[in-house]
Amino acid sequence: MSKTASTSDFLQKAKALVLAHLSDEQFGVSELAEATNMSRSNLLRKIKKETQLSASQFIRNIRLEKGKELLEDTELTISEISYEVGFGNTSYFIKCFRELYGFPPGEIRKQPTEIAEEIVESDIPIASETTEKQGFFNQHANKIIVAATLVIIVLIVFFWKETKADSTQTASIQKSIAVLPFKNMSSDSTNYYFVNGLMEASLNNLQKIEDLRVISRTSVEKYRNTTKTITEIAEELNVNYVIEGSGQKISDEVLLNIQLIDVTSDTPIWAAQYKHELGDIFSLQNTIAKKIATAIRATVTPAELALIDKKPTENLEAYDYFLRGLQPLQTQTREDLLKAISLFKKATELDPTFSLAYAKMAFAYFYLDIYQQEKQYTNAINENADKALLYDSTSDQSLIAKALYYINNQEFNLAVPHLEKALEYNPNAAAVVLILSDLYARAIPNTEKYLKYALKGEQLNIQANDSIGKSFIYLHLGNSLVQTGFVEEAHKYIQLSLAENPNNPYSPYLQIFINYAQHKNIQKATNQLIAEWKKDTLRTDLLQEIGKLYYFQEDYQNAYQYYKKYNALRGDETIDIYPQENLKIAISYEKVGAKEEVKKYVDKYVSYCKSDVSLYKSASLAMLHLYEGNREAAIEQLKIFATQDHFQYWIVLFIEEDPLMKSLQSHPEYAETIQKIKNRFWNNHAQTKKMLVTNGLL
Repeated sequence: MSKTASTSDFLQKAKALVLAHLSDEQFGVSELAEATNMSRSNLLRKIKKETQLSASQFIRNIRLEKGKELLEDTELTISEISYEVGFGNTSYFIKCFRELYGFPPGEIRKQPTEIAEEIVESDIPIASETTEKQGFFNQHANKIIVAATLVIIVLIVFFWKETKADSTQTASIQKSIAVLPFKNMSSDSTNYYFVNGLMEASLNNLQKIEDLRVISRTSVEKYRNTTKTITEIAEELNVNYVIEGSGQKISDEVLLNIQLIDVTSDTPIWAAQYKHELGDIFSLQNTIAKKIATAIRATVTPAELALIDKKPTENLEAYDYFLRGLQPLQTQTREDLLKAISLFKKATELDPTFSLAYAKMAFAYFYLDIYQQEKQYTNAINENADKALLYDSTSDQSLIAKALYYINNQEFNLAVPHLEKALEYNPNAAAVVLILSDLYARAIPNTEKYLKYALKGEQLNIQANDSIGKSFIYLHLGNSLVQTGFVEEAHKYIQLSLAENPNNPYSPYLQIFINYAQHKNIQKATNQLIAEWKKDTLRTDLLQEIGKLYYFQEDYQNAYQYYKKYNALRGDETIDIYPQENLKIAISYEKVGAKEEVKKYVDKYVSYCKSDVSLYKSASLAMLHLYEGNREAAIEQLKIFATQDHFQYWIVLFIEEDPLMKSLQSHPEYAETIQKIKNRFWNNHAQTKKMLVTNGLL
């Protein structure tokens, strides 16, 4: 028998076995290996060799192909088919189907009956008009299905190349949602905390669904007592859906009214009134999230469903104390933070396994320490974070708590894995996104990740701020964009920053360098910086930049004058804000004959190079070697730097402007090494652009 025939026999046998166990969602790789009398590793290798698919993909594709056949040939609903072909969750079936075929299963045939069933199940009132339309469909179903399928096929072929790049962003906008603060309808104002807790729980559950873009709590909180219309709020938040709710607690019962509004039509697409015993509160919260996801047709994976269904505690009294602690935690005054800690402690005394309460307690201790020179609560943060993780290691709140401990202890690299893992469990966690953005901008520089999280943070949290806050967010975005070489985009955001707050002192500063990146006019940039400095002559950031640009132009007299002003303002220099600039200062002083201070600044630079652990270390060492006259050591360090990823665009713009590089230009490897550095940057830029477009961030 030929090899081809043998391979065909194997695949046919494997496919037949999967089909024989089609509705058994537990029939996976191990079960297939056992059924074919092969080891798991041999099965994986053989399937990979013959199909270029993993074994799990091979099995899943067989299920999806059969599902497609059932959609075309039967009257079963999508939900029935998903279970028939071994998917335990309809949303996951839809997600996988879309990934394989490029369109959701609903496009094969429209199913009004199923949609109506979902609406009834989700408590959405159905107008009589809808019933009439369904009757028409039932009379002409076959004709409509055939016609619709043909139209869809033509449209998919025609528009695939044109719309593929925009599909992710469009889907994100279509499934964007804001949960407005719930209203307390109780005559007892002390129940405010309880209704507020219902709102936060609903928001948190929706945030766990990656297919949704959920606006952060801080962004919606400003609308608690607003007179703005739903349409106005949605426009400001850039969302297509808004949730309104009101509730009250009467004795041991909870009454909740909630509605989901489609902003495009300004009409509720789902509404419900719930009356539950307090003991059913968690079931109620989870039901709300699922109903909303169903109404919006969001894809919810089994893992996300498990997170939504997870109860924070079995002890209702402990949960009540927990809810009472959330409001003082939000205000973040010292008095309120201590009050929140006291309430969270009572919650954990009643339920020693209450992970969420431990996590929030760690947050409160972190806020108490955040602006303190001497940290008092590091151990308390760590102890509560560890308990939170012990009792729930899959909670984003537990992971954030542990990350805050590392940040408080300045162990930034150890914080990142916890924050990134937290985003896996809660893709809409705006606070995590903003922390990561700041870490990658300052503590552990990485321009790609800085930009990625800055853009995502802007999507989730921009409306949490007034015009001054927005101006700084846009400034942050402009900075992250220009650092990664997106100069035109950076220009757009710096204009937005200035539009929000023309008096933002840092936006004109960054705008000067964005203009330089566009036009490469160093003299103009210098003059603009001087004009900006004259508005506030105490700004050390501008002084060192002016000194640096004069240094690049080899105008050492002017460089010396501005560096001298800079050094005078920074006083006793106990805090060296720009240690990487000390070699330029030393050279400028040396060139004008102020040699008595040269050694001090060279020594400072040497010390900086020794302690530097960033990706810029090799570039800094190259400059030190050039200053010392060691060209070979310098070129070797530049070669090392040429292998680094995600360094700032300023390196590409200014590396050849440094006068020290003149002595290296005659080196036989100089041109090639500099080009490698530039190529590395632009390759990173291309990868970053692809990542941002794929994720709908650019």
